[in-house]
Amino acid sequence: MKKVYECDNVMLAGHIHSLLQSNRIDCHVRNMNLSGGIGELPINECWPEVWVNDDRDYELAQKLISHVLEPTQAGTDWICSCGENIEGQFEVCWSCGKDRPITES
Repeated sequence: MKKVYECDNVMLAGHIHSLLQSNRIDCHVRNMNLSGGIGELPINECWPEVWVNDDRDYELAQKLISHVLEPTQAGTDWICSCGENIEGQFEVCWSCGKDRPITES
């Protein structure tokens, strides 16, 4: 098991958890109910954490999380795997519905 994400926002941690699950990455969230301990415990120790259950999924999970959290680079056109040319502000192909591919930075 490895921790892939933590933040002070329960909703964002839940979104990341759902993102990973929808990509067939087995994961779980810890500390969802520790906000009541803030003050008695260090604040960052009470933040929700998303963990992958299989260490082999760690790198893919990191890439997915980075892709979701980084701002979209509007203006960078891309070509979908179906061959359609898509304008940069769009994240989904209008023709086939596939997401913009994740590119290495």
